[in-house]
Amino acid sequence: MATYMTEEGLKKLKEDIQYLETVERPRIIAAIAEAREKGDLSENAEYDAAKEAQGALETKIALMKARLAEARVLDASDIKTDEVQILTKVRVKMPNGAEKTFHLVTEGEANLAEGKISVTTPIAKGLMGKKVGEIAEIQVPAGLMKLEVLEISL
Repeated sequence: MATYMTEEGLKKLKEDIQYLETVERPRIIAAIAEAREKGDLSENAEYDAAKEAQGALETKIALMKARLAEARVLDASDIKTDEVQILTKVRVKMPNGAEKTFHLVTEGEANLAEGKISVTTPIAKGLMGKKVGEIAEIQVPAGLMKLEVLEISL
């Protein structure tokens, strides 16, 4: 299954993999070696913890590399602003009358502090395909939320 991401997201994924391989992996290997020097491994909690951390790290690296291998880069020039879709920014009127802008991105690029929400979230799913002036009715844990689409941009 292809994972769609922007050039920026692809670059960040590559940087994250490199960091894990060049910084975290050697750190864990050193922790294993240090714990091994302390003697009996059968009752060495530090050794067990370091080996467990190593397994978790290797699994994370493998998953990230698999995601990288399946990655398909989205070209922003192919994105239209006549309706809400991935990579668009959408300014909406919230139920309380306030305005908020959401940038719909891939799951790996989501960052709520930056206003970037994953297209897999209920809000993004509810906004997808809407045009300026339309109301998105979105079921959230707190109930039904109505968002009016005010503007769509890149």
